[in-house]
Amino acid sequence: MTVAGARERRVRSGEVDLCVAELGDPDRPTVILVHGYPDSKEVWSEVAVHLAERHRFHVVLYDVRGHGGSTAPRPLRGGFTLDRLTDDFLAVADAVSPGRPVHLVGHDWGSVQGWEFVTVRRVAGRIASFTSISGPSLDHFGHWMKGRLRRPTPHRAGQLLGQGAKSWYVYLLHTPVLPELAWRGSLGRHWPAVLRRTEKMSTEGYPTASLPRDAAHGAWLYRDNVRPRLRRPRPDGYAHAPVQLVTPLEDAFLSERLYDDLEQWVPRLVRRTVRAGHWVPRTRPGLLASWIAEFATAAGAGRPAPTGRGPYAARFAGRLVLVTGAAAGIGRATALAFAEAGARVIAVDRNGEGAARTAELARRAGAPEARAEVVDVGDGRAMEKLAERVAATDGVVDVLVNNAGIGFAGAFLDTTAEDWRRVLDVNLWGVLHGCRLFGRQMAERGEGGHLVNVASAAAYLPSRALSAYGTSKAAVLMLSECLRAELAGRGIGVSAVCPGFVHTDITSTARFAGTDAREEQRRRDRARRLYGLRGYPPEKVAAAVLRAVAEDRALVPVTPEARLGRLLSRVAPGVLRALARVEPRL
Repeated sequence: MTVAGARERRVRSGEVDLCVAELGDPDRPTVILVHGYPDSKEVWSEVAVHLAERHRFHVVLYDVRGHGGSTAPRPLRGGFTLDRLTDDFLAVADAVSPGRPVHLVGHDWGSVQGWEFVTVRRVAGRIASFTSISGPSLDHFGHWMKGRLRRPTPHRAGQLLGQGAKSWYVYLLHTPVLPELAWRGSLGRHWPAVLRRTEKMSTEGYPTASLPRDAAHGAWLYRDNVRPRLRRPRPDGYAHAPVQLVTPLEDAFLSERLYDDLEQWVPRLVRRTVRAGHWVPRTRPGLLASWIAEFATAAGAGRPAPTGRGPYAARFAGRLVLVTGAAAGIGRATALAFAEAGARVIAVDRNGEGAARTAELARRAGAPEARAEVVDVGDGRAMEKLAERVAATDGVVDVLVNNAGIGFAGAFLDTTAEDWRRVLDVNLWGVLHGCRLFGRQMAERGEGGHLVNVASAAAYLPSRALSAYGTSKAAVLMLSECLRAELAGRGIGVSAVCPGFVHTDITSTARFAGTDAREEQRRRDRARRLYGLRGYPPEKVAAAVLRAVAEDRALVPVTPEARLGRLLSRVAPGVLRALARVEPRL
């Protein structure tokens, strides 16, 4: 019952002995990880290894009193107050990092404790930064409740009722004897299966054999603290260190709205969101470790952590995003939109000069890192080398945007086999290569991710002039639907984005079957003028891409004509078939 490779020691705090585990070089900055309920320190095992080995921190984990290898107070009642837990934290901090402030990370009840530590005066100066995950300050929660009870608008009442429903387990834990009997009985035996089913997480090596006893003791965390603090929340709960708030968007126990007023208590606050359930330390250990390391490093250097700008900064700041076809148009706009949100960006294109320019603009827009790669997405071997290079240099991609594509128009009978090969190589095989290579890396990492495939309204709008182009985009749309079904269980989202007529440079390079060079150029010029008159900017498509990822949307028609066409394809396909017979005039 320990973390692999960790050094263990005992630290005395009042009447209890705390089991403390350490990894990494003690001379490096210290990160202390505090677990929640009904866990022990082993919930942090993967995060701890990432922080110690990859990010080079001195990592400390300890079992909260009454949990894991730590002894329990006697009597239990009154032995788990936040004041006693603060004594424990200070004892551990003094033992593992004497004279130096530590970076604190808490999950669930570890975060509830952390809020106490970072807001009480006797701990001021001992904490360099605090990362809170899925656990509010009881004082802030109390003020949040009182504020909504004083002004019970329908919206505020809904927030109270919503959180009240999510907190059903808190009421049960206040009942005498029943929680202890449940955890020492069938609930304790079936808890790993519950976690596997509800959180889609591995339970190998976790939870530990001490779970029934830990959970029974931990019930006193609620009984000793919740009602007293919610009734009389402290008025001075202001954080004396910078705070990073990590909010899982699919948390079954805590509402996002609980943190709406947090800025009034935390002057230096960084918000992060992740599409995951409650147990983020087990389902997203690599991502969480990178956020902790980035925030702690910035705080240790006395500078603000990079956070990005805009409505999606909390979602994408620090994430690795790769965009193909990024030299111009929708690809460049998408890369810059992610950069503004604080993401790390890799701009991929056959046009090396254009990709390099996009990377430069991405850095100016706010990307902490941005670089270019010159690759033809239709070349399978080149894409394999790209995937290997990115994994070795930057890590696993969090969001892949398969945007690269070429335009092609003309009658089917005028389209040569070579024309078909080139269209499918880029528009379909480029997407296949990206999904296959980077999607596999996401799946093997086991921490989710998102694939965005830029299709087209032509995927569901038949046209006599777009047989090759429309076929390639329809295949991308169906591929996206199939992948979404297959990868959902691995936490990987898949979105198909279908723009309509968007003013980009694709018309300048589009091919027209059955024409000579002069006629082809004339048609390109006319198409460019028509798209220019339409005037729909690629930045709106980029915004739709970010929204698709943030909301995990399956299909996103972007322009009004794309949305109307999608509707007609479902309710009046005969109308579209009739329109498809009309010969376009170019």
